[in-house]
Amino acid sequence: MQLERILQKQGFGTRKECRALCRDGRVEVNGQSCDEPLTDFACGGLVLTVDGVDWPYAEFATVMLHKPAGYECSRKPLHHPGVLSLLPPPLRQRGVQPVGRLDEDTTGLLLITDDGQLNHRLSSGKRKVPKVYRAMTRHPVEQEQVERLLAGVVLNDDPEPVAAVACEIAEPRQLRLTLTSGKYHQVKRMVAAAGNRVEALHREALGGLSLPDDLKPGEWRWLAAVDFEKLGMSR
Repeated sequence: MQLERILQKQGFGTRKECRALCRDGRVEVNGQSCDEPLTDFACGGLVLTVDGVDWPYAEFATVMLHKPAGYECSRKPLHHPGVLSLLPPPLRQRGVQPVGRLDEDTTGLLLITDDGQLNHRLSSGKRKVPKVYRAMTRHPVEQEQVERLLAGVVLNDDPEPVAAVACEIAEPRQLRLTLTSGKYHQVKRMVAAAGNRVEALHREALGGLSLPDDLKPGEWRWLAAVDFEKLGMSR
């Protein structure tokens, strides 16, 4: 594929803009400067360096973000900044979007991708992908509340009880619970129905993929092959 087309597919602008990047000497391919935008390259294993920043070629862009509080999971946020503003322009240019949604005040693991099939597979309620949350509560957690969450509580928009797959007391005012469904404000509403109140909420894991300890709030990284394996998928 021609270099200008590769750059365009990776989110570096229009063909004209990508052509200018090359001719201005701002692009390297696998460590070698290339100022000819029509040069052909094989995409497998290719690493672009644009303005000194390395960008591994990816047919689909999939990253994990440690979402901080105060950001909306929307491409068109209304009241707070959008999570996509935490990503560099080339990723935003590709049309990536969050996999599912976390509330504005919820923190933790969020996947973002331009792979529509992957997004659907991970967010579809039919696939029952487990999501692990840590909920900080206003009142000390009682064992009876844990049992109610495991047995199922009724929310005001659905007569069918909704149950946690797993639930335990992590600290006196902290619950760790696992859900496989994704209703609006679900954790907060379930905990309220069980007789307590969520003061802060953090998502620790999605499927078998956990938020890395060294990924700080607001930081992102590419998903590696081992991460896709933890999600039960291959890349």
